[in-house]
Amino acid sequence: MLRPLIALYFFIFGTIQLGLSLALLHKYQTSNHFKPSSYWMISLVTNVAALFAFGYGVLSVKDVGRPEFNFTIANTLFYMAALAQWLFCKYLNQPISKRLDFVSKISVIPFFIIFELLRQYGTFELRTFYMMGIAFVMFTSQLYELQIYKRKHPSSQLTYMQIATGIELLLCIGRAVILALQVSAIQRVDQLPQLLIFVTIAQMVANTLAYVAMGGYWTEKMAISRDSALDENEVIKKLLREREELITSLMIANKTAATGALSASIAHELNQPVAAIRLNTEFIHKKLNEGKADLKDLKEVIEHIQLDNHRIANIVSTLRDIFRQDEIKTTHVHLDELIEQVKPIILPQARDLNIQLKFDLNVIQAIPLNRNEISQVIINLVNNAVEALSSSGLQNKEIQIQTRVVGNFVVLIVSDNGPGIPESLRAGIFDLMKTNKKQGMGLGLWLCKHIIDRHQGRISYQQSSLGGAEFFIQLPIEVVTV
Repeated sequence: MLRPLIALYFFIFGTIQLGLSLALLHKYQTSNHFKPSSYWMISLVTNVAALFAFGYGVLSVKDVGRPEFNFTIANTLFYMAALAQWLFCKYLNQPISKRLDFVSKISVIPFFIIFELLRQYGTFELRTFYMMGIAFVMFTSQLYELQIYKRKHPSSQLTYMQIATGIELLLCIGRAVILALQVSAIQRVDQLPQLLIFVTIAQMVANTLAYVAMGGYWTEKMAISRDSALDENEVIKKLLREREELITSLMIANKTAATGALSASIAHELNQPVAAIRLNTEFIHKKLNEGKADLKDLKEVIEHIQLDNHRIANIVSTLRDIFRQDEIKTTHVHLDELIEQVKPIILPQARDLNIQLKFDLNVIQAIPLNRNEISQVIINLVNNAVEALSSSGLQNKEIQIQTRVVGNFVVLIVSDNGPGIPESLRAGIFDLMKTNKKQGMGLGLWLCKHIIDRHQGRISYQQSSLGGAEFFIQLPIEVVTV
């Protein structure tokens, strides 16, 4: 009757630890933020196998002095579980080297051989002292490693594990003392002292509590890691929002800087139709006052007013589109038509500086663009070319704007016959805050690249065939959705 009862204890604790291992294994596999050491899981699973193997061995054993081979298997599994548990505690303080990992695995072989020899030729007491001696070394070392780790990383779960391991150590010593005080050799199960059985069961309880504490520690670490990851995600989201706000601010600032030099010429461009409208309205008013109004002449003057008014509306509409800060989105736009729309912005300044703008536009198909942002790229690049040519001593100053289709891309080329960019500065021309100008913040080319990148395109610099700078832009005909 004693053998089934002892076996039942082993099966009960084996089942408890099996449930614990399945629950922790699920947490281990579903944790995306933190992956604990595998030694603790190896130890738990191996210990479960050892408990079931030992329980089965107790049911079938007849002579405790000469047990069956399955006791060698069960005790080898117990040794492997204790070894993995020790490696887990050591791992807390430092990574396990490949050499130590290898030596630990190899040590299973001599343990197996020695225990098998003790099973065949030794006594129950000798095998127990052998196991208790190894357990004493393992538990003492575990307590030492846990104490070192807790000095820097206090943890209630590790404290519980330390207490459970300490109890295991005391019970291990107790088993050895009980056997040492035993007068006669133990040959049968019914000869086992009840106190020894009680201490053995108590040690299994402490062992289970140690695994519960170990699992609690990793669960605690996983929760902390998950909370930390959530906090990091919030920080990243905040940084991304701040980045977008910064870029938006830089784009607004750059639009102001890029078009500031054009203000006078734009005003001049608007003054011409405004002045014409004023003269024409004064002419109409005068004729009406004199009573000499001719309907045919009045109709012709009104048509001129309408044309001038339409001209003003086009200029204002273009400026409004370029400076509008709507939500960023793309629509299918004809690049050549977009260039035509920005001409009223870029032509006056070039004309006032005697710079000739030549257009070679050859794209008839629409591509996905953000109209405002690509307009800004064109203005930036032309403005850069105008600034470079304005200080040049050339008689014939020229800027070329070309478009064409090459493969799956629409190509935009802005080139000039100015001085170009020194070779020493070319590598960083698209970097933020990098500029070779005496005035300016170095935002223009960086924002141009940022905008083109957002359109899944490419922008590069090369020496122009005209002798100056040439910016080569490729914009995809179809945007790839990620």
